[in-house]
Amino acid sequence: MTPVAFTLIFCSVMFSALGQTCFKTGVTRIVIAEGTGVLARALTMLTSPWVLLGLTCYAMGTVLWLFALRRIDLSLAYPFVAMSFVVVTGMAVIVLGEPLTLPKIIGLTLIVSGLCVMTFGT
Repeated sequence: MTPVAFTLIFCSVMFSALGQTCFKTGVTRIVIAEGTGVLARALTMLTSPWVLLGLTCYAMGTVLWLFALRRIDLSLAYPFVAMSFVVVTGMAVIVLGEPLTLPKIIGLTLIVSGLCVMTFGT
């Protein structure tokens, strides 16, 4: 994998993870009155500035992903989406104050190990 392809994939994953963090922030900050219909709830969530920022981050990540796919095989690129588990967990711990537990650490270690095997095995 070339450094450019890796950078495109990494930035795509970072934008997607940032989008997830914005989504979580957006939906936890809004107040939805009891008895509000599903459509009204969805509209309230979709118009949250944080959710809109998350959608923008996702769009940017998608564009970078498309550029990455032009450079490398899908079978090599797609497993790197698993990096999002690592990045999202890191952002959740640092930004949202979520706990980092031993099972999460073990799982993330397994994911990173698998990515290393795939990258250096090609």
